[in-house]
Amino acid sequence: MISKSYSYILVLLQFVFITFLFLEHGFRTPSILALLIFLLGGGFGLYTLKCNTISNFNIIPEIKENAALITTGAYRYIRHPMYFSVLVMMLGVVVSKPTLFSFFIYVLLVVTLFLKAHKEEILWMGQSSEYRSYRQQTKRIIPFVL
Repeated sequence: MISKSYSYILVLLQFVFITFLFLEHGFRTPSILALLIFLLGGGFGLYTLKCNTISNFNIIPEIKENAALITTGAYRYIRHPMYFSVLVMMLGVVVSKPTLFSFFIYVLLVVTLFLKAHKEEILWMGQSSEYRSYRQQTKRIIPFVL
């Protein structure tokens, strides 16, 4: 379950679900609420990237060689702020034209990102005693909640 193939499958599923959501909602003008939610998620993602170096960042749930544990900025509150950013942005897309299909795809995206987070955490737990302590002090994906 912790093979590299599994990691690539999770990334593929993530992009398939994001693509389905965008295709389902088309390129029509979103509501102000949907646009605001999307922009808040995107802004949070940019803030997260500012806290992490590009050489440390990895879209695949594998730990890069010489990766450093980041515990500042957004990472001070949640262990996977980029996943949170993606979820908020895609919630904005779903809100723009809510359908049963888009809600279902969104739930599949949530599950996929939680599986990616779980995979990453297993790897970090095996690599870093500092991560075990960090894990106890922060939430996984949703600040102050989960």
